[in-house]
Amino acid sequence: MSVRKPPSAESAPHATRTIGDLWLSVGLLMAANLWPLAGVLFLQWTVFSVVLLFWAENVIVGALNVLRMLWAKPDDGASWGAKLFLIPFFVVHYGMFTFVHGMFVIILFGGGMAQGADFPSLTTFRDAVYREDLVLPVITLFVSHAVSFAWNYVGSGEYRRADSRSLMHQPYGRVVVLHLVILGGGFLVLALGSPMLPLALLVVLKIGVDVAAHVREHGGRPALGARLVARRARPPR
Repeated sequence: MSVRKPPSAESAPHATRTIGDLWLSVGLLMAANLWPLAGVLFLQWTVFSVVLLFWAENVIVGALNVLRMLWAKPDDGASWGAKLFLIPFFVVHYGMFTFVHGMFVIILFGGGMAQGADFPSLTTFRDAVYREDLVLPVITLFVSHAVSFAWNYVGSGEYRRADSRSLMHQPYGRVVVLHLVILGGGFLVLALGSPMLPLALLVVLKIGVDVAAHVREHGGRPALGARLVARRARPPR
């Protein structure tokens, strides 16, 4: 009778990590997301302000993903050949994806279709961020994601097991799921006349989705009590 060995750190990169191990990055992510919540409750932020900020977060996620791909398996010589193709491809493809997404944000929520309005460009996005007073919130979100990169990806050694091909696809799932929630909720809030409470609930929902995705991405597991309950629920062998 063979005895199954526990998975090694290489074969199960997140097996020994719990949600508690992610306290710093989760805490900073939640703190950074308090900006839009405070903006809605105290600074009269509109749907456009909120959705534009979350679009800017997509740009941050994509930029840091380039670093993640570049950093992945640095000791694997074969992976560097793949990176020469994958990284430029990701930059072009994700860049176009994000630009089109941002264009719809400008057109649908920012009055981009108004008479005499220019076709959205990179300058349009920059000016909109400044006009909506989002520079500091964007910087805060960047710091949150940068700390996660340093703390989880580099500090915990995730980069040694990461695969650049998988990393190339990773941001799309987050962006699609998150912004189906954001855009759908944004249209609902607009239909209701942008009342404060529904917009604040939309931000809270985004925080929940974001934290859940972050924990799942970095292999966070439930705390000890939740694991014991799950273990008791298993059928006897």
